[in-house]
Amino acid sequence: MIPGRAAGLDLQPVDRRAAGFERRDRVGLGVEHTDRTGIAAYKWDVADFDACQEGVGKVEADLGPVDVLVNNAGITRDGTMRKMGRQQWDEVIDVNLGGCFNMAKAVFDGMTGRKYGRIVNIGSINGQAGQYGQVNYAAAKSGIHGFTKALAQEGARSGVTVNAIAPGYIDTDMVAAVPEDVLGKIVAKIPVGRLGKAEEIARGVAFLVDENAGFVTGSTLSINGGQHMY
Repeated sequence: MIPGRAAGLDLQPVDRRAAGFERRDRVGLGVEHTDRTGIAAYKWDVADFDACQEGVGKVEADLGPVDVLVNNAGITRDGTMRKMGRQQWDEVIDVNLGGCFNMAKAVFDGMTGRKYGRIVNIGSINGQAGQYGQVNYAAAKSGIHGFTKALAQEGARSGVTVNAIAPGYIDTDMVAAVPEDVLGKIVAKIPVGRLGKAEEIARGVAFLVDENAGFVTGSTLSINGGQHMY
C-alpha cells in the first residue's frame, strides 16, 4: 500500500512513506526495510478481514489516504487432490484470494470517493495454465484474474484502475524451495532460458500504478519469459 498519489513505483522506494508486510514470516524483512529506507512498515494477516480493516485504518491515520494497493501476499500448500486436506485448501484460498478481497475492501470506498486509485493484484502463470499438485494455488490465482476484471468494472468511472500481473517462475524464496531437479525441468521450458527477477515484476507494477496508466484497467500483464502465451 502506498499512501498518497503515486507517479510510479521506485524499485528502491526511498521516497515512499509506508509499505505493508502482512505475514508473520516477513516481520524481519519489514524491520530491515524500515531500517534501510526509513519507510514505515505495518504488519497484519491479510486472511483476517478485521485485521485488514484495522491495519488500513492505522496507516491512513498515520500517513493519509491510500491511493495505491498491490496485493502480493501468497503461500503454497502443495499436494495432489488425492492427498490434499481441507486445511491446505482453505489456507491458500484465504490468503491468496481472500486477502485480495479483504485488502481491496479496506481501500476501495476511499479510492472511489476521491475519484482516484490504483489496485494491482499479483496472480500467476499457474492460475492461467494450471499446475500439477496445485489445485488450491491455481484456483486462488485464477480467481484473482476474475476478481480483477469484475472489480475493474466497478471502479472504472471513479478513476480507480484494477489490473493483474501473472508472473511466471521468479527467483524468489518460494521458487527456491522447489527441488533442484524439478526446477531444472521448469527452467528448460522457459523460452528465455532463465527464471525471472523480482525487479522485472516490479517494473510491471510501476507501469500499472502510474498516474498516466488511467486507460489500462481490467487487464492481466503476463511476465513469464514466454513460457505461456495465448
